[in-house]
Amino acid sequence: MGTARTELADLKVAPHGSMSGYSRARFPHWAEQGDDCSTREVVLERDGKGVERDAACKPVSGTWVSVYDGKTFTDAGDLDIDHTVPLANAWRSGADSWTQEQRKAFANDLTHPQLLSVSASSNRSKGDQGPDEWQPPVTTYWCAYARSWVAVKSTYELTVTDAEKDMLNRMLGTCSS
Repeated sequence: MGTARTELADLKVAPHGSMSGYSRARFPHWAEQGDDCSTREVVLERDGKGVERDAACKPVSGTWVSVYDGKTFTDAGDLDIDHTVPLANAWRSGADSWTQEQRKAFANDLTHPQLLSVSASSNRSKGDQGPDEWQPPVTTYWCAYARSWVAVKSTYELTVTDAEKDMLNRMLGTCSS
């Protein structure tokens, strides 16, 4: 938790920027990752258990647990791939000045805790909201969620609002160590 608190303290606090010029298309996502697999398919395989894919890399079987709401799924079509820091939130907190290639890297980041397989309903409930506006219904996931959010914002040098920072501190308070 020390790293997350340190990274959070180091994030620049600023009000949300403008949504002017924003479009999901400005963040090319589900890029090709090799072996005919898109980012989405790679995340589904990574996050699932017993995942089997067809020749086109589409998951045809497996089991997934949505960490946001604790629901279990056996049909990959019932899942969304969530951007921990939503694309619109990133836009409002600094990504508006990035190049298209930087936004593509952010939208397809398999290295940092930016992408998760979650229930479509929880992802749509979250939308583009920050942690001050939406928290995972499973409160035992708050610690991991806050750590992930802070790590992504820190990695990409994105800003946080005062309310966002306050809630992230509260969520980090749920961590046991």
